[in-house]
Amino acid sequence: MELEAHLFALEQELQACTTRSDAHRLGQLLADDFVEFCASGTVWGSKAEVIAGLQDEVFSERRMTEFALKMLSTNVALVTYRGHRQGVGSSLRSSVWREEQGQWRMVFHQGTPAQ
Repeated sequence: MELEAHLFALEQELQACTTRSDAHRLGQLLADDFVEFCASGTVWGSKAEVIAGLQDEVFSERRMTEFALKMLSTNVALVTYRGHRQGVGSSLRSSVWREEQGQWRMVFHQGTPAQ
């Protein structure tokens, strides 16, 4: 599978209700040094905080448009897209993914509110 399609699929998986409530799967998809700057202004400073926080999340459907990939190095990729969340609105999204022992894991994610 082409890398852009693979990372798109992983981003979609992270937006799915079943994945967001599955601590084990989140642990596989997020790097141990993961950090997130949320569109709400919240900063998740660790993988453990994100996993714990998502267990209580009130889920709303999400979709992506304008998905793009830029390689930062051989095993590090930046993806950007416009996120659309039902009942919330749109945001600009960026994620840094790193390949670790053959697996792509998210290292960083940021959401910025957009009109």
